Amino acid sequence: MAFDQLHRYLFNQGNVRGEMVRLEKSFQAILDSYPYPPVIQQLLGELMAAASLLTATLKFKGDIAIQIQGEGPLSYAVINGTHNQQLRGVARWDEALTVLPTDFNELVKKGVLVITITPEDGERYQGMVALDKPTLAQCIEGYFEQSEQLATKVILRTQLIDKQSKACGMFLQIMPTSSQTTDKADTAFEHLSALTDTIKNEELFGLSAEDILHRLYHQEDIEIYPATKVVFKCNCSKERSAVALSGLSKEELLDIVAKDGDIKMNCQYCHTEYSFDAIDIESIHAGTFNIPVGQG
Repeated sequence: MAFDQLHRYLFNQGNVRGEMVRLEKSFQAILDSYPYPPVIQQLLGELMAAASLLTATLKFKGDIAIQIQGEGPLSYAVINGTHNQQLRGVARWDEALTVLPTDFNELVKKGVLVITITPEDGERYQGMVALDKPTLAQCIEGYFEQSEQLATKVILRTQLIDKQSKACGMFLQIMPTSSQTTDKADTAFEHLSALTDTIKNEELFGLSAEDILHRLYHQEDIEIYPATKVVFKCNCSKERSAVALSGLSKEELLDIVAKDGDIKMNCQYCHTEYSFDAIDIESIHAGTFNIPVGQG
């Protein structure tokens, strides 16, 4: 069974597109970066699957960020995905709490879902919807209904097992091509949505992608595209951290080095730590900073 792959398919008779993603190593990489509680792990898995599904809808080079902001125990969670399925993410919550609510709306109280699309060429777009439904999947469906007026079905599931956790997602969306096909697409979407709802966790996590699609849609005219690999990848580097430090005064930075011995920069996504000494600071502000071999 191949995980860390995204599968795209098209229902030729109904003008409906579909996607399925199943994550394991890429999801586990995020969980390994920080000791997240189980309920936060579950949410990150759902966000990661959702980001992969939505990124696959891009028709250009760029990236999507799916972000949750709230006033509950979880204050912030985000997954970034690029057009070539490179994902990274992080979450922030009240770590003073020994017990976190398992109810989605209690965890993200007064929350909003922010989806930001950033093309390499072109203008950035940002949409927002309240997290006022029982699940993240339903909130994403509401986002598409509100922002694009497109009927959308989203399924997000996680399976938390030590060092072998998995996250899976499925996505259906109408693709009407003209006013004459809209009614037909609506009818096909309702039918396909009902079929998709029958998927069981043991099937989604335990069968091959081909077997899942056959079980659900064996009576449909479906065109399946080659699978796309999904990976966890953080684009942090010592050079990027140096650029950030260049915006601060040299005197201020050298004062910190004199007090602490060095300056430590920690990536919020993968938690890699980069350190800078006085020689580094001088080089950064002289414009001659070079990354030693093996530290980039």
